[in-house]
Amino acid sequence: MKIEKQNAPAEQVRANILILEARFYGELCDELCLGAIGAIKRAGATWERIAVPGALEIPGAIAMAHETGLYHGYVALGCVLRGETTHYDIVANESARGIMNLTTEGLCIGNGILTCENEAQAWARAKVDDMDKGGGAADAALAMIRFQRLMGRKAAEADAAMAQS
Repeated sequence: MKIEKQNAPAEQVRANILILEARFYGELCDELCLGAIGAIKRAGATWERIAVPGALEIPGAIAMAHETGLYHGYVALGCVLRGETTHYDIVANESARGIMNLTTEGLCIGNGILTCENEAQAWARAKVDDMDKGGGAADAALAMIRFQRLMGRKAAEADAAMAQS
């Protein structure tokens, strides 16, 4: 099923984004990255792309990268396909939990780690001209950067108002 998507003009954001990809399924990751890079470019942001061994390593890599202060946001990309064991459940759940923990600490992350039953489902979600989940993950990271900056401005305005009263 092809999803029609309206491409509204991207709101520009000055930011440096780190794309972290688990390259277990390399061709799928390349397609996810095409979507992510396209969304980042449309927003006028800059990006770097770094591979890690697997989806479980992405949250730790984001945490390490964040300590450098080089990046405003992160895009997590990869694919976990159901197999014959419970390994799928562990990888899917724990990578998502790790990313969610980082977001609740204030990191701006778009989660584009696909968790699918089979390769056909993964391709439908990865293809830029279909569901474009890589682009969606980048859009989410950029939206969270915008939101974080908005909250910072609101806090500064509130502090200034309190100081004047």
